[in-house]
Amino acid sequence: MKSTRHQGFSVWKKAARSMRWVPSYAWQYVSRPSPRGDSHLIISLADHFEPAIMPLQGAARASYHEQEKRLDHWCRTYPRAFDGLRDSDGRAFTHTYFYPAEQYDPGLLARLAAHCHAGWGEVEIHLHHGLHHPDTEGNTRRQLLDFRNALANEHGCLSYLDGMGSPRYAFVHGNFALANSAGGRNCGVDSEMQVLADTGCYADFTLPPGLYHLAHTSKINSLYECFPPLARRGSHRRGRDLSVGHNPTVFPVMIQGPLMMSFVKADGKRRIGVENGALTHNNPPSLYRLGLWRNAGIRVKRRPNWLFIKLQCHGMDPRDEEIMLGASATNFLQRLLATARERSETVHFVTAREQVNIILAACEGREGDPGQYRDYRLKRLSTGVTPTRRVEWAAAAWKN
Repeated sequence: MKSTRHQGFSVWKKAARSMRWVPSYAWQYVSRPSPRGDSHLIISLADHFEPAIMPLQGAARASYHEQEKRLDHWCRTYPRAFDGLRDSDGRAFTHTYFYPAEQYDPGLLARLAAHCHAGWGEVEIHLHHGLHHPDTEGNTRRQLLDFRNALANEHGCLSYLDGMGSPRYAFVHGNFALANSAGGRNCGVDSEMQVLADTGCYADFTLPPGLYHLAHTSKINSLYECFPPLARRGSHRRGRDLSVGHNPTVFPVMIQGPLMMSFVKADGKRRIGVENGALTHNNPPSLYRLGLWRNAGIRVKRRPNWLFIKLQCHGMDPRDEEIMLGASATNFLQRLLATARERSETVHFVTAREQVNIILAACEGREGDPGQYRDYRLKRLSTGVTPTRRVEWAAAAWKN
């Protein structure tokens, strides 16, 4: 049995490892310049979209009937709630649905794909693995390729670099344990970044996790390409910031969300917390949080006025329905859009793919309105999809 002293040391050691980002935060706080003049807020929402989720019940999954019910409710309610909320480009607020590969069901995915083909988002890849014992490189590669090909060929999702080649995808790692970075838990594959690169992943949207998590990186509030070799465990922990005039050559590029200290007044007291861009029932969106997302200053170097805000959520969590589909969501977006001019901001709602396209355009020195670069390099096509299946999607979208 461990001594109390040893247990206390373990707790402090875990806290130190999970808070490795604090020195970087302090440096950014004093050194990062604020943008001057008008700014473009380029906002995406990475939805860890799990129809089977059962909150606080471990590995339990909802019944298939419940999953169908949840998904149908979502696809019917979402367009009604958000159709009237349009950004500066006339685009509605959308989710990027990172769907878990290990929970793939053709019927459920077909329903979600029809929702997306109607203009309400895009589907990308999520993966939970190594939950009970470490996964292997070969099995991870197989899962990713099988699901990638199903999304592209059976459901018309994903994109192609310059409209050619194999399908490309964005990625979110389950439990944030990217490249076996959570102390060996919930992954097991040290070479995962190389596997992602080999299977067509163009960007990772996993980070940041919550407050105390072993998967935290010391590099925060950044857009960057990883330092090779990608087969090294945790190779995403370090990298070169994306910059105007330097086209990234190492993929997937890392798209981090905001990680900021938060000072909230509650019950007459100021409470210190951590802002990680997660939208939940106990942490709804607000203009105060928007200020933190903006102040994170996530940008391509030498392009200070294009600010990239990557948020995260679990859209299918029943506890979060009000935040996802109710007045909490719509009221926030209304305030965001109504007050943008006062803040000298132009708002762009984008998917993960569109956000990366705009980032790539910035790296290549493109200027002007970033909304014009939504389809810059990564393009959605119907490659490999039969005309019959295309008719089926259209019928499903019309019916629902």
